[in-house]
Amino acid sequence: MTEELMTIREMCDAFGVTPRTLRFYESKELLFPIREGQKRLFTRRDRARLKLILRGKRFGFSLEEIRQLLDLYHVGDQQRTQLQRAYDVALERLADMERQRAELDEAIADLKEQLKWGEQMLASMEETKKAAE
Repeated sequence: MTEELMTIREMCDAFGVTPRTLRFYESKELLFPIREGQKRLFTRRDRARLKLILRGKRFGFSLEEIRQLLDLYHVGDQQRTQLQRAYDVALERLADMERQRAELDEAIADLKEQLKWGEQMLASMEETKKAAE
């Protein structure tokens, strides 16, 4: 066989994942290692798919979205359909992330205001206590 195969341990080391993660992706039919008894051997295709899975997860894509994108690879149009769909899903995800960031920025600003108020109240209470002594 001309292509280099990797064991589950080599895949874990190369991609920083656990064996459990690889078995999970295999059970979800996202990876298709060659099975030799209990041994799993991962092909170049599996490595490319894992790289895309991990990138998709990092960007917050669901496993179903990732599966659909990976399945589009074989449409036969030089991956135009796959690329277009990935682009569309990424635009949607970017909009979601920007909305979440705006909400988080607002929550952070509110919390800072509350902390400032609390700091002022504590300082005022401390002054009142000192004046009473």
